[in-house]
Amino acid sequence: QVQVVESGGGLVQAGGSLTLSCTASGLTFDDYIMGWFRQAPGKEREGVSCISWSGRNTYYADSVKGRFTISRDNRKNTVYLQMNSLKPEDTAMYYCAAALALTTDWGTPPASDDFHYWGQGTQVTVSS
Repeated sequence: QVQVVESGGGLVQAGGSLTLSCTASGLTFDDYIMGWFRQAPGKEREGVSCISWSGRNTYYADSVKGRFTISRDNRKNTVYLQMNSLKPEDTAMYYCAAALALTTDWGTPPASDDFHYWGQGTQVTVSS
């Protein structure tokens, strides 16, 4: 069975950094586009970042561009989200997900329905 597991969340002060990790099993990892989504209380789920099979294509939400970096290690079946200069508005549950293909262009937000498998989420809380 497919399992997607996130880790690395926690409490951090504004301006600090965290790195999230996501490890997938039960699938051919390098067949999949990997993405990070987040959902804050009272807000809709939003796509934060995505990375293609090879890592040559990436997407970043405007709100995190320049602060977050997505990467993947296909040998370890793991995708990472390095988060720097964190802001209180980054506080959310962060979810890792896998998609075989995107219906959106790389320059536009990813569609949740494109992602077949989802992790349980890891909480990121940024204090002011």
